[in-house]
Amino acid sequence: MPQLTALDAQFLSIETATNVANIAGLAILEGALNRADLQALLERRLPSVPALRRRLAPVPFGLDHPYWVQEDDLDLDYHVREIGLPEPGDDRQLAEQVSRLHARRLDRSRPLWEIYLVHNLSGGRTGLYTKIHHAAVDGIGGADVLAALLDTTPEPPPAPGTEEPQPDRDEPPPGQAEMVARGLARLAANPARVVRFAAAAVPYLDEIPVVSWLPGTRLLSGLARRVAGAGGVPGLPALPAPRTPFSGPVSQHRRFAYVSLPLEEVKAVRKAFGVTVNDVVMTVCAGALRGWLAGHGGVPGRPLVAGVPFSLREAGMPGPGNQVTIMTAPLATHVADPVERLHEVRGAMRRIKDRFALAPARWLREFSASMPAALMGLASRSAFALVGETVPPINVIISNVPGPQFPLYVCGNLLLTHYPVSVITDVSGGVNITAFSYNGSLDIGVVTDRTMIPDAWELAGHLRAALDDLLNAESSLPR
Repeated sequence: MPQLTALDAQFLSIETATNVANIAGLAILEGALNRADLQALLERRLPSVPALRRRLAPVPFGLDHPYWVQEDDLDLDYHVREIGLPEPGDDRQLAEQVSRLHARRLDRSRPLWEIYLVHNLSGGRTGLYTKIHHAAVDGIGGADVLAALLDTTPEPPPAPGTEEPQPDRDEPPPGQAEMVARGLARLAANPARVVRFAAAAVPYLDEIPVVSWLPGTRLLSGLARRVAGAGGVPGLPALPAPRTPFSGPVSQHRRFAYVSLPLEEVKAVRKAFGVTVNDVVMTVCAGALRGWLAGHGGVPGRPLVAGVPFSLREAGMPGPGNQVTIMTAPLATHVADPVERLHEVRGAMRRIKDRFALAPARWLREFSASMPAALMGLASRSAFALVGETVPPINVIISNVPGPQFPLYVCGNLLLTHYPVSVITDVSGGVNITAFSYNGSLDIGVVTDRTMIPDAWELAGHLRAALDDLLNAESSLPR
């Protein structure tokens, strides 16, 4: 039975009443969907999604990271719920309901996921909000969970037993005594693990937020790379994050909004200016943040800093848990001209990609592995509180996830749009913007802290305006 990695356990450790590590998606379906049909579909597909069949088995005294144990009697009546919106069932009502659901912590005594069917949406649509803990999956794993519900044709799913495999039996976790013994052995080996991490991290200190700002760090990091024969790895600029109205510790309350942008418009900008789709998405987010800040206290004189997740998971890499890291990127929000902003963002993202291609940033995973499991919870929560209050390393999380460009179905219902609903924390600040491309649309979910940005729809509206600015610049180019 797999044990949580140190990084998986970190997502459990950081949770407090305000820092909640749920990742989710809001699917909007054409037509009505029956709860019994959804449960029947899930029951058939569960064998292919181990993350939905596992719950936590903690180690006594917290001496080691928990194990996953298979839940043989999965209670789908608990995990699959349904609610109805009052009239008129519009987008703002749906987003408000998702905001409340997303802020609630998952029950750790059960498999760490919930699905909500949301009825009575305007236009005869149905909402499907799927929430799972970040300790169980990363972004790629979360996409696998969603894929388990989806079909490429509207035909009903196959009858039980005709296609889906029977679930593999997980080995049971170690007994309590063995768990304690393993935990003590890991604790004894921890000082050596810390020394190895410290030595290995020196060439890459310029990747680590806050640490990279210390005097001499960048010089030491570059010198260590040259000594190690990695002198060709490009350095990274120092990125102290400016203070904004959405910097610092978050509250218990969330706000969620969403917007869909035509992917063909994004691609038109990409083609006109010789950049990538991701460059355009990052620039649209930068323009939206600049637009919001202009109306709420002013735009900082230096660029906002975005945390950009990168997957370390190689194609076909098996196993549960997280294979993810995060890099920081300047957003050029201080630049007024949208085209100049686009080119600055492109340059920053190219430097990060070149660096990542030569030396993938594994510091987050390795740092987590160097921490004693018994102290991780207290240390993580204390560090989050301290960093969030004093020197937040980033202003916003921005992620762009490519998805399928063909229609998909859930129990015969067409998937119209799929909006990511992600995480905000004391360290990341009160805004997360995540985009998912699907069937010709760029579906963007915006999560904010209610006390920092009470109206997430205002920020979402600036995303449309920022893309319009780039389209206007594109249309004025000589043909």
